[in-house]
Amino acid sequence: MQSTLERASQWLALLCKLVAGIALVALLGVTIADVSTRYLYRLTEGAIALHVSGSVELVSYLMLFSLLAAMAANVEKSQVVVEAFSHGLSPTLKNRLHGVYLLGFAALGLILFLGLVDSAASAARHGEVTQDLRIPMGPIYYAAAVLSLLLGLRSLVHAVLSAVFAAEGEVSHGE
Repeated sequence: MQSTLERASQWLALLCKLVAGIALVALLGVTIADVSTRYLYRLTEGAIALHVSGSVELVSYLMLFSLLAAMAANVEKSQVVVEAFSHGLSPTLKNRLHGVYLLGFAALGLILFLGLVDSAASAARHGEVTQDLRIPMGPIYYAAAVLSLLLGLRSLVHAVLSAVFAAEGEVSHGE
């Protein structure tokens, strides 16, 4: 069971890294296009008036997706261990405490998921759209909800691995 959970977590992490990478590359592309077209406008003194409509809006939603996906992809690396508080504890107990800590992230992912699904349903019912580009808000909220659910699922998987199996997770050591 432990190896199945580890493999499932690795696949989910790979999916999340892919989503985060695509969102970051798209974010970079929008930003470069926006800056380039503004610079071209200045260079030609307005003769070439190309612009990227809604670039701030696009960047903000792409940032949302990249951050949620990156959080879900790296949840097992989230705890900073300060040796002053845990130096006397056995490694097994440290791993189990890390699992309990990850239950908080699982709860956070679930709460975000439920709130975003509710917001998505409300946005779809009322026809909410973004301010500049008039993109429907429902799919944006649903995508964020799925990424929040992945955060919760990966946190729960690693909580079980750490708390039940005392599997060692990757942690940062604050020194």
